[in-house]
Amino acid sequence: MSSIVKARQPRIAAIDFVRGVALLGILTINVTGFWGPTLAGFSPHLPRAEPGGDAWFLIAFVLFEGKMRALFTLLFGASMLLFINAADARGAWGPGMQARRLGWLLLFGYAHYLLLWWGDILFPYALCGLAALLLCRMPAAMLISMGLMLFGLSHGLDAIGAVQGIIAEHAVLTGALALPTDRADEAAMMARIARSLAEDHAILIAPFFAAIRLRLATAPWLPLQTTGATFTETLPLMLIGMGLHRAGLWTGAWRRRTLAWMAGLGIGLGGAMTVALAWWIAARDFPPRAMFGVIQTLTALPHLMMALGYGAALMLSWPLVCHTRIGLALAAAGRTAFTNYLGTTIVMTALFSGWGLGLAAWLPRGYLPLFIPLGWLAMLAWPQRWLTTHAQGPFEMVWRRLTWLGVKDAKITAR
Repeated sequence: MSSIVKARQPRIAAIDFVRGVALLGILTINVTGFWGPTLAGFSPHLPRAEPGGDAWFLIAFVLFEGKMRALFTLLFGASMLLFINAADARGAWGPGMQARRLGWLLLFGYAHYLLLWWGDILFPYALCGLAALLLCRMPAAMLISMGLMLFGLSHGLDAIGAVQGIIAEHAVLTGALALPTDRADEAAMMARIARSLAEDHAILIAPFFAAIRLRLATAPWLPLQTTGATFTETLPLMLIGMGLHRAGLWTGAWRRRTLAWMAGLGIGLGGAMTVALAWWIAARDFPPRAMFGVIQTLTALPHLMMALGYGAALMLSWPLVCHTRIGLALAAAGRTAFTNYLGTTIVMTALFSGWGLGLAAWLPRGYLPLFIPLGWLAMLAWPQRWLTTHAQGPFEMVWRRLTWLGVKDAKITAR
């Protein structure tokens, strides 16, 4: 290891390491979205059933689906406070500067969607972050309590409707006594699925500028719709992440015994619930309405539990890996997460989209795991060397400069 890397090493923090792992985990789910339509992530039988697709879907469902996104969202909340504190320390109004920062993220997010990919999370993060910003000065216990209450209430109410829909679908699919309205609802849902698959396929195989025109014609407000659909998950997780940061979780202030209990209970109980749901959907051959209910609602609690468990386990492991090659590489990837997120989209859409190699037109779902190491390598290969001469990643630097643009005498060195 060079002396330059050693000199830079203290700047790498545990939260960067956790964020790096979460970012790599998110790719394991996003690769399906790069390959296929928006609904492909809900079922291995959409757009079609293929050899190996079920097995890969279930593995990703148990280990990664929702968990890594939840962990990343918790960390986003923590990062908001880090930026606010840094801005306050420089004499600026932290919340106001964070609002400017989120405004630019909103624009980045819509451009990301329009130019490259339907699965953007930057736009929803920006809007939910603006809402979380209103509560950023609250104490840790209040932030965590409010986040948990909002999360539990919203998903609890949604679960009632999801279970009712699953029961109705079961009656239709098994030929049992089903209400005519239930049969009509099932038929209407299948028609919407077919229409969505066709629209997404047209965009996926289209040339670059044609794909942009199709997005504007068919779904110009999809990022806003995504925000509405995920608001009651994203906002509570940001609040919980802010509260956990204020309570010292991401700064290494918690005792190892506490972290061990949190890791064991979160991964153990959340994992057991997830495995039970995986067995249930597989045994019933992935019925469509049930899949929407499970993915969107019924896995919410195990997602949160496993995300907290993963976070605690990674904080436990950081002292053991903080001086190793892989630990530093993951932390550097986390420190450059914005660039890695956008860069991964560019690489993967170039592989799968019609304006690139067009692999999605013929590659079976079962081959998607082969592309995950490629994405991981791309995210891990460059950040350490880059950070020996730069404080942040390329897109982070642009984002920072835009945020502080026009702020008199502000030194542009905040995270």
